[in-house]
Amino acid sequence: MGGGGQLADTPEPGSSRDAGVFTWEEVQKHSSRKDQWLVINRKVYNITQWTKRHPGGSSVISLYAGEDATEAFTAFHPDLNFVRKFLKPLLIGELAAAEPSQDPNKNIAIIQDFERLRVQAEKDGLFKTKPLFFCLHLGHILLLEILAWTLVWLWGTGWTVTLLCAALLATSQAQAGWLQHDFGHLSVFKKSRWNHLVHKFVIGHLKGASASWWNHLHYRHHSKPNVLDKDPDVNMSGLFVLGAVQPVEASSSEYKYFQCFINACSTNSVDLFFTVRHQKDQTHDLAWYVSFYLRFFYCYIPFYGFLGSVALITFVRFLESHWFVWVTQMNHLPMEIDHERRQEWLTTQLQATCNIEQSFFNDWFSGHLNFQIEHHLFPRMPRHSYHLVAPQVRELCKKHGVPYQIKSLWRAMADVVSSLKTSGDLWLDAYLHK
Repeated sequence: MGGGGQLADTPEPGSSRDAGVFTWEEVQKHSSRKDQWLVINRKVYNITQWTKRHPGGSSVISLYAGEDATEAFTAFHPDLNFVRKFLKPLLIGELAAAEPSQDPNKNIAIIQDFERLRVQAEKDGLFKTKPLFFCLHLGHILLLEILAWTLVWLWGTGWTVTLLCAALLATSQAQAGWLQHDFGHLSVFKKSRWNHLVHKFVIGHLKGASASWWNHLHYRHHSKPNVLDKDPDVNMSGLFVLGAVQPVEASSSEYKYFQCFINACSTNSVDLFFTVRHQKDQTHDLAWYVSFYLRFFYCYIPFYGFLGSVALITFVRFLESHWFVWVTQMNHLPMEIDHERRQEWLTTQLQATCNIEQSFFNDWFSGHLNFQIEHHLFPRMPRHSYHLVAPQVRELCKKHGVPYQIKSLWRAMADVVSSLKTSGDLWLDAYLHK
């Protein structure tokens, strides 16, 4: 498969073939489920067998099969030297000297300018955590939990008290959701191990969910936001249609799209099975989120009984889920939703994200995800640094003509509704005129 020429690096033990040089055309052929290559810093790696052992999940790394994954590799991994140790046995060669360092359709100027911005942000200390910020955030979550229980303990289980209790618990749950998001992105501690451990505590014990489940889905979303068949957040064909492309395609071939939905569900289930199977701490995951329900029922069954406590947590989930969905979708749903284009990291993220105006309330309400653009560009950056890097990102986007959108909170929420209406109208029109 490789062209002629010599490599400075000899193939590492465990390489699946002799070291060689390859063209982009050759690399792009290896993008099937059973045959996957990718490129990082011009080095070509065969990841076919590694995908099932990849700590971040098999689907995440597979999204870059046949592509240049350099920018994603840099964005997601805090210790690049440590991760490169795992890459050595997978090395099979490098790109031919005449080949560009990135996929042929990418803009090298954007890639180079963004890398300079990332390096400068590192030098400016924008990736350094302020421990007090996260301690105070955790403290206010715990305080909300205590206040909710104290209300019931002091004033009983009347409707007014119960509604106040539910509101406090829903707020605590929403804020815990933003906090687990920080640890899940490895943006708090220097050591990934500590981030993973506290992530399990926050999402498991404080929220009652699985850290591995979150990682499996959320990192795929960050890798290919709003990309059909790759971002699980928009991969709902067969049940719902989003954006401008999906409704038209779905209306012209309902059976095909239903089959795609079934296949996607099957694939996700298989991927999740393999991800879970090869992570040693899955029993810890289960223990953490079971501990949430044990704690909750221990606190509230004495006041509401078992069924009443079930009703209470269901209502809390109802309130918190609306909060979560509106915040997370107002940055993405009204944006472009389309098939893979293999664009630069900056362009890919900006086409799928927008920002919400900064204010104390918006920062708190959204967990600083009102800076969704900066978060997507720098997923490991602590959120208290987003507003500091934002002006530089805007300047970079202006230089290269990449749209950088900022909206008010209410405009963003209204755009969610209008985008759904537009998608529905497109589907109906295409269906009636096919």
